[in-house]
Amino acid sequence: MQFALQRTQFHQTTEVMNEELQNAVDAGKLSQAAAEALEKLAPGEFCQHKSWGFGKIAEWNLITGQVIIDFKGKKGHPMQAQYAAETLTHIPAGHILARKAVDPAAVKAEAAEDPVGLTRSILNDFGGKATVEQITTSLVPEVFDAPSFKKWWDAAKKKLKADGHFQLPAKKTDPVVLLASPEAPTSGLLERFRAARHLKDQIAALDQIVKALPDFTDASELQVLVTQIEAAAAKVRRLQPAQALEMLQARDEIIARHPAIKTGEGAPSVAEILKGEQPRLQELFAALPAIKQKKAVEQFPVAFGDEWLDVIFRVMQEAPNRLVVEISRIVEKEGRQEDLRLVLARWISERSASSEMLIWLCKERGASYPELFNHDLLGAVFSALERDQLAEKRGARLHDLLFEDRELIGELLTTAEHDEVRDALRRLLLTPVFEDLSKRSLLARIVKIYPELQSMITGDSGERQETLTVSWASLEKRKEEHEDLVNRQIPQNIRDIQIARSYGDLRENFEFKSAKEQQRVLARRRAESERDLGQARGTNFENPDTTQVSIGTVVTLKTPDGAIEVYSILGAWDSAPELGIVSYKAAIGQALLGKKVGESVQLPAEFGVHNVTIEKIEPFTNLDILAEKVHVLAKPSVS
Repeated sequence: MQFALQRTQFHQTTEVMNEELQNAVDAGKLSQAAAEALEKLAPGEFCQHKSWGFGKIAEWNLITGQVIIDFKGKKGHPMQAQYAAETLTHIPAGHILARKAVDPAAVKAEAAEDPVGLTRSILNDFGGKATVEQITTSLVPEVFDAPSFKKWWDAAKKKLKADGHFQLPAKKTDPVVLLASPEAPTSGLLERFRAARHLKDQIAALDQIVKALPDFTDASELQVLVTQIEAAAAKVRRLQPAQALEMLQARDEIIARHPAIKTGEGAPSVAEILKGEQPRLQELFAALPAIKQKKAVEQFPVAFGDEWLDVIFRVMQEAPNRLVVEISRIVEKEGRQEDLRLVLARWISERSASSEMLIWLCKERGASYPELFNHDLLGAVFSALERDQLAEKRGARLHDLLFEDRELIGELLTTAEHDEVRDALRRLLLTPVFEDLSKRSLLARIVKIYPELQSMITGDSGERQETLTVSWASLEKRKEEHEDLVNRQIPQNIRDIQIARSYGDLRENFEFKSAKEQQRVLARRRAESERDLGQARGTNFENPDTTQVSIGTVVTLKTPDGAIEVYSILGAWDSAPELGIVSYKAAIGQALLGKKVGESVQLPAEFGVHNVTIEKIEPFTNLDILAEKVHVLAKPSVS
């Protein structure tokens, strides 16, 4: 009863709408064709506009001549009825666009249960064929997010291939075609190669054949194909060597999969083409897709014999980053890693390393060649950037890496001597590669680790650096500490960073954050140590001035209650309070320096000060105790 009532109401509504349309036609507001189109575009129906996309008809107002549509980004958008009829395409309720708008959960369930059936439905909605992009936009983002769709589509393609009713494309821009009758997975692939009129289409067809090799069971038809490939490659090898090489790579993969297939007598090989194109290898590789560049360089030992290393290194100098990585792997696989290290070191030293090569070395962080990841590599980066700027090369990958990797400059300078850091800072100040704000950002990263270099940026030299008088024993101990810092602690920290980096997500990587913080501490300690060693002047405290308290003297003091105190005023890094040995930079040493016998002095005490009188001043002679008992102050103190 209820269904009959709804049906009656529907027919009544349709009759009213048809009457309105006819009145609009009679009044000259609509053409007859427009009225017929609007019959399908009734309120509640779905539509598609070439600019505004998918929408739903909200209402008609034929008195004012308008149709109101709810587009995804334009709710309640009015259109003139005539224009709407001419520009809107009706989307039936069973179309995938309408289904995902009404019930995306049901579409997602069908995608999981019957991916072949859903794909067939989508292709029918698009007239029997659709590109992968059209299929993607039919399901993303309402049914799948982008990563989930990719995963689903990769699995669905295998089932489509097995079903036989779908012709999968050779290129991304080609459509997936719904076939009237099933065909074998390999059916049509060989014909597509033979029917291709252009070399590019032949290679695309071969790529599809290579992907489908597991499905080929008849070796005889592949033997015929190999003969045809060899004939085509021989024909074009002189004028289009890169394409000939691609064809021969496909042939070699076919033979690797089906060893019974033989090459023709006198047929060309990949190695022969590489050897013949030796003077033009850069152009050859530039014409090859990246994945086929890798396969080509694997043939260098065969193509060039004992000279293969020299040839591959020449290619490496002009290679893109991905090929640089592949070349390094092949060289290492052949056991020639040391040869590569030596040539890389030479290119860095000569400042001839390419930007792409430097990107690889910087990203690798010294994993394979730790001795190359240093301040000299930073100098090569500056040179490459200046060279690229002068040549007006497009692209700024090395430039961007230097800015986006905020730790890079600091890590490159971690093992640098103080003068080398100053040279890097000076080079950065003078280079024309960076704009002023960008340069300041990079300078700040260096100064954060080496704050004493701030004066190089501001131009303020600050106070004159004083000379530190130190005992020979403390100087030797400080040198030993510095060597341990440079040769053991800092290299170990670099290894810790590399290990921690391999653990994954750096944002949640406690080991990485801890190692990086330790790196900053070690860098600061190194800078301070090098500064102090540069100021230090060793002495044995011979012939001190005993007419007053001076460095190298032993001072006898008397308190008001008659107690005797004895202090040896020694070098800036000498300290042994239990033996009365104090640094001349310490508070007690500063209070006594320059005072004479008989003078009263206020010495700092635990609570305030206490008064003493100088009774005697003698030279310090017990040098042996310095090497045995005195510990080196970590930092000269004045408090």
